[in-house]
Amino acid sequence: MAHVGDVRLTVDGKTRELPIERATVGNDGLSIATLLRDTGLVTIDPGFVNTASCSSAITYIDGDDGILRYRGYPIDQLAGQSTFLEVAHLLIHGSLPSADLLNAIENRVARHMQVHDGIKAFLEAFPRDAHPMAVLSGAISALAAFYPDSTGRGEYEVELATVLLLAKTATVIAYLQRRSVGGDFIDPKKGGTDYVEEFLRLTFAPSDAPYEANPIIRRAMDLLLILHADHEQNCSTSTVRIVGSSHANIYASISAGVGALSGPLHGGANEAALRMFDEIKESGDSIEQFVAKVKDRSEGARLMGFGHRVYKSYDPRGAVVKGLADEVLVALGGNAELFDMAKRLEEIALSDDYFIERKLYPNVDFYTGLIYKAMGFPTGMFTPLFALGRVPGWIAHWREMVRDPQTKIGRPRQVYIGESERAYVPMEERP
Repeated sequence: MAHVGDVRLTVDGKTRELPIERATVGNDGLSIATLLRDTGLVTIDPGFVNTASCSSAITYIDGDDGILRYRGYPIDQLAGQSTFLEVAHLLIHGSLPSADLLNAIENRVARHMQVHDGIKAFLEAFPRDAHPMAVLSGAISALAAFYPDSTGRGEYEVELATVLLLAKTATVIAYLQRRSVGGDFIDPKKGGTDYVEEFLRLTFAPSDAPYEANPIIRRAMDLLLILHADHEQNCSTSTVRIVGSSHANIYASISAGVGALSGPLHGGANEAALRMFDEIKESGDSIEQFVAKVKDRSEGARLMGFGHRVYKSYDPRGAVVKGLADEVLVALGGNAELFDMAKRLEEIALSDDYFIERKLYPNVDFYTGLIYKAMGFPTGMFTPLFALGRVPGWIAHWREMVRDPQTKIGRPRQVYIGESERAYVPMEERP
């Protein structure tokens, strides 16, 4: 990216120019690549809230205006008209596929959904009550051992790994769901099947019995995966990039991303939102009473599913999910009481100055837990479903990072605040 314009920085009476890198849209970047060398200083930016670690052409977010675009396409348009594998191709390759190409992609992914018997044994080795994110992270990392021909950085290896990750992650997550409820694993079909429909069959079908996904569940699953497919340089995606910057293979990098996603401040937020609704119900409080406790900062009263590190207005994904929740819960007879609580909580928060001043708007996690629960998923599976949706974004960013000539091994600096040099004290002389 060309350097256009500059900023002048004066340190100890000496002025230096810091180049500005212009963005296509959104925030320009101030390059400080030579700051340490030229001044002996580093910047401090906890949480990297003002630091761009890379240039990327994949996803654009405007948090103030509630904008999310994949490769330039608004999320509401993609969610309303595309399929998950269509969006996956868009994120990974930069363009929407033709009908023939999409059909070829679907067939290729379907052919690779069968997992090695060793992976099945790996999944069986864990306790049934193990958190599925821990198992998922290990299973994805283990794919490198079972498919070593796909661990390189050449075009063939990367394309093969891309297909294997899309295919086998879906099967592994379906098996984790089946095992959590005591079910047996069933084999994927050999081909000619819809990706999301096959995932639902592997997840919910009775052993050796025909299964046809409810069209509402099938479309809801497709839409939820699309909404979670990428979200710029979030915690897990940044983790994938920084691990990959060491030339770790794509499986190790994405396994690390799964670990980052498992945190309750990231992928676990939808679990926390659903627990909040259950706790309000169990307490006997009205929504108004709960909101009052939140505003008073009463112990145990935490508002989950509101606010976002990036969005300072309504999360555009949240708007789509709210309509989806209404459709799914009405059609499937989900927990209408919790949904009514959610809508009332949102209504109060959007009209209360306390929340408006703090820019606390519903995010994508606010309603997703209710939808997953209505679809038949236990709470522990919510974050793995998030991971399944995020796999295309992780792949896209890993591939972009690999091809970027500016990529360097991630190695943040620090400002040391510990003890200065001290002399070693022998054991017998210590107090």
